[in-house]
Amino acid sequence: MSDTRTTSTSSGELAYRGPAHTGAPRLTGLAGLHGVRTVTDAEVREHERFDTPDLRLSAAGIELLVERIVPDRASGRPGSSAWVLRLPDGEPDDELRVDLPEPQVEGTGTGGVPDEIDTLVRRVRGDGELGPVGRVHVVRSVEQLHDAGGRELALLRRDQVRVATLGASTAVESWTETVVRPGAAPTGLLQQIDEALRTTGLSRGPGVAQRRLVELLAVAAAAEPPRRTGRRGSAGAVLLDYLGGQLDTLTARERDLREGVPDAVHQMRVTARRARSALRTYRRVLEGPRVAHLIAELRWLGRALAGERDAEVQQERLDARLAELEPELLLGPVQAAVTRHFARTRAETGAAVLEVVDGERYAALKGALRRLLADPPLSSRAERPAARTMPAMIGRTARKLDRRMERALGDLEAGEVAPVTLHDARKTGKQLRYATEVARPVAGADARRFAKRLKRVQRVLGDHQDAVVSRDLLRTLGARAGAENGNGFTFGVLHGRDTARMLELERRLPGVWAEVWTPRARRWMRG
Repeated sequence: MSDTRTTSTSSGELAYRGPAHTGAPRLTGLAGLHGVRTVTDAEVREHERFDTPDLRLSAAGIELLVERIVPDRASGRPGSSAWVLRLPDGEPDDELRVDLPEPQVEGTGTGGVPDEIDTLVRRVRGDGELGPVGRVHVVRSVEQLHDAGGRELALLRRDQVRVATLGASTAVESWTETVVRPGAAPTGLLQQIDEALRTTGLSRGPGVAQRRLVELLAVAAAAEPPRRTGRRGSAGAVLLDYLGGQLDTLTARERDLREGVPDAVHQMRVTARRARSALRTYRRVLEGPRVAHLIAELRWLGRALAGERDAEVQQERLDARLAELEPELLLGPVQAAVTRHFARTRAETGAAVLEVVDGERYAALKGALRRLLADPPLSSRAERPAARTMPAMIGRTARKLDRRMERALGDLEAGEVAPVTLHDARKTGKQLRYATEVARPVAGADARRFAKRLKRVQRVLGDHQDAVVSRDLLRTLGARAGAENGNGFTFGVLHGRDTARMLELERRLPGVWAEVWTPRARRWMRG
């Protein structure tokens, strides 16, 4: 059975929205169209969402629903009905379906939630009883537009949609959605169909039934699902407490981003990196495919926010360096060129960031984090004392950093250009620093001192990476100035200074590393 979701359309389809009960378009007389054949008439589809009264499943990004096609006795059209469970950490098409028996298809009841579904959501719902909290009701008609030879030119699907919340307070909204699926129709005919649909009062826009239901339910202030804490002092308890703090911080930084608070994008990205580092380092505490999925999605979020953050850092850095530059080295409208470049870049990256945080993938990521905290896949190691097990796990990441730094320093000693190996070491250093942060409550002063020492190496590697990225930008700005008959001299000066800065940092790094990376400083990692 096809579901009733109308939030998106397949590639190539044209979607429209309009007021409730918008009439059918007038298609007679369109050039190249011979006739319209009814494929489906007034088919009723329903999607009934189930949750606890305080919406714990929704808060965890879990969709539990019953999908129905209502039978039509007049035409003999059969019906069907099934329970459907979609988890936030599953693949887009990964869902559990349990068909309802025929007697329940014809009636109004659904019976209890099937055991195989309840088992997967029990920890999240806790003591909350599951019941219907919202419904999407769709009356669908499908028409085939064909030419004189019967060839399909397009399919026209018209949905009359009604969305309602259920329970103590209700909200109801209705509208019309129409989707055109092109077949053999030429561009000219599609343009005529577009005009006919717009004449009825429709306008282009995707279907939003499921999303709108979630938004209406959110007005009821969905509660955070209860979080598992684990045995006090255990590795599982320490890790879950840290991840819970990162989820809270991510939510707060998202709010800051929407309100335009400076540095909010950077703080969101750091929070995602902290959570990912914790999951990677302590993968023996939480195990299974859900954890791997979360690590991948947190990596996606960090990369999705990277463009805006990188542009922000580079703009601040370049503006500061121009302000410090000797006046006689400022040739041409350099500041104006920089301002134009970043105005265009920041507009694009800023729009991309808002698209990310407004998107379904980001919402699913937060749901997956909530589900992890409500129903964590704890391993047998999770019950062990954190003070003994977590430092040893940090040691694994420390050895990885040791290997990467050895490779990078070897490249430098051999006189090779090493931005890639240095950057790899920098990323592993961040993972180690954040992993140390997780264990601080049980590792004490040794972990705090080590993290502070590690920052010295990270500062050198970070400044080096900034210079690498800055040189690429300055080369672009200088080339653009030349192509526009401008003067790229100033950008060349800054490029040369960045090169000198890189070489200086590369000379300093071996000494800083030797001072920081001592056996005594790492002794606490043995657990």
